[in-house]
Amino acid sequence: MDQERQSQTSPAAAPAIEDPAEFFDTVERGSADELLDAGAHSDLDAMRHSAAHVMAEAVLEIFPGAQLGIGPAIQDGFYYDFLLPRPLTPDDLAAIETGMSGSVAADRPFVRKEVPFAEGRAFFAARDQPFKVEILDDLASRAEEAGVVLPPTSTYQHGTFIDLCKGPHVASTGRIGPFKLMTVAGAYWRGSEKRPMLQRIYGTVWPSQDELDAYLHRREEAKRRDHRRLGVQLDLFSFHDVSPGSAFWHPKGQRLWRILETAIREVQDKRGYQEVATPMIVHKKLWEQSGHWANYQDSMFVLESEGQTFSLKPMNCPESTFIYKSRLRSYRDLPLRLSEFGRLHRNERSGTLSGLTRVRHFVQDDAHIYLRPDQLQDEIKALLGEVYEVYGWFGLEPRFTFGTRPDKALGDPALWEKAETEIKAALDSLGKPYRLKPKDGAFYAPKIDIQIEDALGREWQTATIQVDLVMLPERFDCTYIDESGQAVRPMTIHRAIYGSLERFIGVLIEHFAGAFPVWCSPVQAVVIPIADRHIEAANELAGLLTDRKLRVEVDRSDGRMQNKIRLAQEQKVPYMLVLGDREVEARTVAIRNRSGEQENGVSWDDFIERLAAETTARRP
Repeated sequence: MDQERQSQTSPAAAPAIEDPAEFFDTVERGSADELLDAGAHSDLDAMRHSAAHVMAEAVLEIFPGAQLGIGPAIQDGFYYDFLLPRPLTPDDLAAIETGMSGSVAADRPFVRKEVPFAEGRAFFAARDQPFKVEILDDLASRAEEAGVVLPPTSTYQHGTFIDLCKGPHVASTGRIGPFKLMTVAGAYWRGSEKRPMLQRIYGTVWPSQDELDAYLHRREEAKRRDHRRLGVQLDLFSFHDVSPGSAFWHPKGQRLWRILETAIREVQDKRGYQEVATPMIVHKKLWEQSGHWANYQDSMFVLESEGQTFSLKPMNCPESTFIYKSRLRSYRDLPLRLSEFGRLHRNERSGTLSGLTRVRHFVQDDAHIYLRPDQLQDEIKALLGEVYEVYGWFGLEPRFTFGTRPDKALGDPALWEKAETEIKAALDSLGKPYRLKPKDGAFYAPKIDIQIEDALGREWQTATIQVDLVMLPERFDCTYIDESGQAVRPMTIHRAIYGSLERFIGVLIEHFAGAFPVWCSPVQAVVIPIADRHIEAANELAGLLTDRKLRVEVDRSDGRMQNKIRLAQEQKVPYMLVLGDREVEARTVAIRNRSGEQENGVSWDDFIERLAAETTARRP
């Protein structure tokens, strides 16, 4: 399924340039063509952006020849990029923090000044700031191409520090709250491996010390829950340099994968989905027809064979049309729900890869639903119901964001209006709030994005529902025969509930800190025989559990019982079943759960029925 960053099939027209410093405040734009409206800033954003300027001031005091990149506010903090004469050390960060504290204590005002464009360029050129000059030169070139006149360049000054900036800022440095510098990372200028590697200093700032302390606590907890660390600890997956950005799934990880896959297949079966599979290697003519070749080729893995060009598919969407069009469709055949666990490949930059949450190879629980316009509202309601059912298995509350027709949308405006009206009615029927994002739809589709909040309060976008009015129906000439015998176009819904299974599993690992709900735990119980003479009974109990399709292991090692329990707890196993002489004789177990609670004298049959019921119920 297309994600929003992949959906632009025609280059954006050059907008009028309101302020050259807009470009400076955008984050890692690849070219001036990607200049975006900076949008509204919150008071906290202004404080964080101001802290970035104060940090740059402190860096220049220590390294007078430093060359400045960009320094925006970001979620939970700020950063600034620098070209420096040597790598930074922890002692450098401490010295920079000291310099920042001095600037905050001095309470220097932030003063905006506008200067003619040429004067602004000369100012930064004279101070050997080539990255700022490049920003201004790009904007000048863009203005010339667009036939517009550049307005004055805005700068902000506090003390002796002057920076190219649109703003806004707090009134003075003394208004900056408690802060802390966090890490240093490498960042290519403009996000290109062909450009200089800069040092990026990340920091965080908050209105109060209590909020800063709470953030630092959440950050430490996030480290503890990091799926990359827990994935190794729990023996779920690993990554290797022979295939960057692709997970090697270990037996327990693959078991978790299949559990999730089986569960959502049951949902799909109840709603009449028909599962399909399409090729992973596809000729470029398909992507030319869909529009992706012209605008998404850099993110594809391209290969040549017998003088022809193919690619590994980065999404499943266009291929479903070949199955739809394999025979004549009637209005009675719709809705036709085609699901696919498609293996996708995207050529993500190596520097952006991050465990399971940003990969090059992944699987989506995709579906493409072909339907009549009069069926749209009911289908959207049913899809929202699917989301609630699936996310309820994990105790997650989905949130919905409705993106409407963008300025560059393709297709009949009347059809867009009808589709948006039906989607809004479906969302309203939930009786729950949702976020409206005007003009945030894909070029071919109004869409509903689904977000969840994890145990640390972090928001993740996972699922999406897109009502396609153009790409599949129009570009691939999909039709059905209506009641009057006329060939008419269907609507198409692109939907994914988990989204990328890799990413979804990564989110689950961090949300549950590896302690998955009982129903989807790769190992639900470990049988722990106290002595070798209890192994035979342990094997028998494990066999009874396995017969009920429950997932169990027997710890046959020669370790002490307490060590076996500790190892099972480290593996986040929900239940440890201890067998000694008394338990074997009575066919009972002493149960210890992963939180440390104990229960003695539970019969084998009772425990098996209890675990089977928990598994069937899919409780979080």
